[in-house]
Amino acid sequence: MKKKIATSLELRTDQVSRTLKLLDEGNTVPFIARYRKEQTGGLDEVQIREVARQADEIRQLEERRASILRSIEEQGVLSAELRQKLEKAETRARLEDLYAPHRPRRMTRGKRAREAGLEPVARRMEQGGDPRSMAAEFRCEDYATDQEVLQGARDILAEEMADDPEIRDYVRRRAQRRGRLVSKKRRGASGDRKYEMYIEFSCPVRGAKPHQVLAIRRGEQDKELSAGVEVEEEELIGWICRRRIKENGPGVRHHRQAIEDGFGRLLHPSIERDIRRELEDRADEHAIEVFALNLKSLLLQPPMPGRVVVGIDPGMRTGCKIAVVGETGELLDTEKFWVHDGRKSKAPEMIGNLVRAKEADLVAIGNGTGSRETEEVVAQALRSVEGVQYAIVDEAGASVYSASEIARKEFPDLDVSYRGAVSIARRLQDPLAELVKIDPKSIGVGMYQHDVDQRALQRSLEAVVEDVVNSVGVDLNSASESLLAQVAGIGPTLARRIVAHREENGPFRSRSELGEVRGVGAKTFEQCAGFLRIRSGIEELDNTGIHPENYGVARAILRRADAEVGDERLSAALRQLRQQGVIDELARAHDVGAMTIADICDGLISPGRDPRDELDPPELRSDVLTMEDLREGMKLEGTVRNVVDFGAFVDIGVKQDGLVHISELADRYVKSPYDEVSVGDRVEVMILSVDADRGRIGLSIKRC
Repeated sequence: MKKKIATSLELRTDQVSRTLKLLDEGNTVPFIARYRKEQTGGLDEVQIREVARQADEIRQLEERRASILRSIEEQGVLSAELRQKLEKAETRARLEDLYAPHRPRRMTRGKRAREAGLEPVARRMEQGGDPRSMAAEFRCEDYATDQEVLQGARDILAEEMADDPEIRDYVRRRAQRRGRLVSKKRRGASGDRKYEMYIEFSCPVRGAKPHQVLAIRRGEQDKELSAGVEVEEEELIGWICRRRIKENGPGVRHHRQAIEDGFGRLLHPSIERDIRRELEDRADEHAIEVFALNLKSLLLQPPMPGRVVVGIDPGMRTGCKIAVVGETGELLDTEKFWVHDGRKSKAPEMIGNLVRAKEADLVAIGNGTGSRETEEVVAQALRSVEGVQYAIVDEAGASVYSASEIARKEFPDLDVSYRGAVSIARRLQDPLAELVKIDPKSIGVGMYQHDVDQRALQRSLEAVVEDVVNSVGVDLNSASESLLAQVAGIGPTLARRIVAHREENGPFRSRSELGEVRGVGAKTFEQCAGFLRIRSGIEELDNTGIHPENYGVARAILRRADAEVGDERLSAALRQLRQQGVIDELARAHDVGAMTIADICDGLISPGRDPRDELDPPELRSDVLTMEDLREGMKLEGTVRNVVDFGAFVDIGVKQDGLVHISELADRYVKSPYDEVSVGDRVEVMILSVDADRGRIGLSIKRC
């Protein structure tokens, strides 16, 4: 297994072996990736999870192989040749093909004919003899005429052909190489325009793109499309006949009829299901990767801490809800205003007065229905308030948060309609801390996320959240339960206990005090300690990503450098120590590897480092732009809101996001948009086209 995984992932076998051992010992992926680099050879979280995934798949395959062998053995039909084939099968599909003739099944036409004793007639057909001469003697209650007997015998042959493992394997491979995925308008469909391009659609199976497969599947679910896999039926039936029909004679005609019937009724539909499942599984996997990639970029958006923020949840009929939150996210005030009737004229003055009264620094506007009308009012209000700007914030999932148990616990007395405004404000202060409270599927940065395998999606997104939280680090004394629960080794129950301990006993003064919390044993402490930060504690190393197990070598380095954590002179001193061989000497003395010692030195130089600080901050605005203001050739700055297979959607400050098609991302050929842009990137774009009626804006990055 280890060798197979290593070959698949282009890793060394020892890397795979050690990684699996660490996982089997109960270590978390973030802990292994960060603090066991020497053992894994520096594998990152994605590689470690892929090792685990492939190992799980191989184990499942072996379990299925053992189950099939037991079943066939119990039937008394397990030959040495079949055992060898089963033991050599490398895929689930091959195993199932070999098992097909022996699988216990419900009543079928072929099984019914066998139980009626018609197998001798089928064998006569197979041998080329004339089955009509013996049909009369096999008549029975279920097969009362000669024609019914002959049909029953053909049903037996059809089923045997469709279950032949070698035939199934050949037809599947031909369908994969030369088949075509096709779709057309379903009879009785409403003619939804979003499926126009799939009404008469055809492409090679091996060239089908994930978004095409997902769109077709959704079209079928919406009863707008019917789809299938076309194969070279005549050629395949001819090949099967040459393989199955060995004798000439009157029975050949019946045997061929059986093959044609079995191909159309049994084999082709079965192979078609297999091919569609493979395509959809790959498309699901791709869509999940897209969602995970976009989610990671969104979660890593730079925070804007220490600001008083006015959060606005736009609304037309029920009004816009305002929540003012303080520098640490506490609720200061709430208000409401309208933008769709005569009361709109009063809104700018009210907003301006509120901003001044609360000494707000920023205004965050949700991007939902009514956001641009709200933006106009806010822009007008801020003209009278010096130094205050606003930002459009993606509000996906805010309503989910509003009605959640977490929100009810945080704001038990606050009307649910205002909780969304709190979430919007906090997303500007610290996107990660707020977004971890929301089911990742509710954050709209994916592609067909509601159609894919939901369990696989949830696992992938939970892994992204876990990786991001642990890469950023969490302040042990200020983090919410939701954020603490994502730290490696902690989880929801321990997170509640940590917060309760903090509320009862005051702030933690050191990481070691975490051991006083019920349920935090040695293993849990080992897994989580390095990802927790204490900003002003009794141990300065607690504000770094250095694990407590390496404090000894970290202190030794500081002593030799004659410096403190974060000292301006430290970087130069460490370079000198490295040149003198002192760092290597200390690493050997403390049995620490080269990769770990490098991380320790980085942690000493930059305590409290937040990787999000290196990314583009949110775009702050002071005035509004409308669709009518746009002209072809105009250049603007925008923020990437979503990345999909065919390009990127960019918020340029008007009601509708514009699309940068993949062909307009760069001057060179772009294989994948994900290599060029990420969610949250600030980009300069040129307006290529504006279709106000359809709300579509074409943009280009390469022409800027």
